[in-house]
Amino acid sequence: MPEIKIGDVPVGDGHPVFFVAEIGINHNGNVDMAKKLIDAAKSAGCQAVKFQKRTVPAVYTAEELAKARAVPRDIVALAMARGVLSEESVRRLQESKLKNTTNGDLKWALELTLEEYQEIDAYRKEKEILWFASPWDEASVDFLERFNPPVYKVASATLTDDDLLRKIRATGKPVILSTGMSTLQQIDHAARLLDDDSLVILHCVSTYPSEPYELNLRVILQLRERYGVPVGYSGHEKGIEQSVYAVGYGACMIERHITLDRGLWGSDQSASIEPQEFLALVKAVNDFKQISGDGMKRILDSEVPIMKKLRKKGL
Repeated sequence: MPEIKIGDVPVGDGHPVFFVAEIGINHNGNVDMAKKLIDAAKSAGCQAVKFQKRTVPAVYTAEELAKARAVPRDIVALAMARGVLSEESVRRLQESKLKNTTNGDLKWALELTLEEYQEIDAYRKEKEILWFASPWDEASVDFLERFNPPVYKVASATLTDDDLLRKIRATGKPVILSTGMSTLQQIDHAARLLDDDSLVILHCVSTYPSEPYELNLRVILQLRERYGVPVGYSGHEKGIEQSVYAVGYGACMIERHITLDRGLWGSDQSASIEPQEFLALVKAVNDFKQISGDGMKRILDSEVPIMKKLRKKGL
């Protein structure tokens, strides 16, 4: 099984599990919250944090953006203060006292600006942790290239977007491919468009949160055999046990959404794990790797005096 490097960190069999804390949109448009999530990921022992990047008009139709949608007042007010909403949207919101909100208001509110990503990039350098993102459109790849990310993530939702995959491959960066809601044939096609020499495939189930009976962790074995690349696990279940089990099936990377509090507003919060849980997950996986050993049977030095004492024949 080959290995790849994300930054200077090798990923693959024989290396420590690579942990990704997906911040995604759990920052709710708040850079200070994003920084707290970076702190939590670093304290837990993660090697990287991940965001999501969308060019809103490229990903959503005008009709989708115009649909009425309830958005918390604090998120709307912060988006207005950040200057990410159009003048027309601000006027509508002011006239309705922040009540007449739309899907577009939310989508723009959850997108961090260039200046905010620059602030995050500087912060993560100070904390010595990697960051990257899932671009949902081609323009977002160009946006992210300004930061020279060590790797790109293909979200399950974009696995069938050939143009986006070609754009990502053209950067020459390693790619993490998530495979939720995808057939083997679709994964085959995506893998052909990407570079097998710098690809990590993640088994994933795109339900939020996922039920235990949906996880089918044996698929990790199938993906390892079929593609011959490092395979990991991107989980959306409650709790941490299943992610530890995934390592038992050969997952070399674990990605989980991180949140400061599952009770916070947001579509991904309930399928996320809190900082203390992430810390427990990293410890449990590292403990599991230690007790698993290398699979080679041998007499331990510590067993020799016991053997001499108890074994009467065949010493």
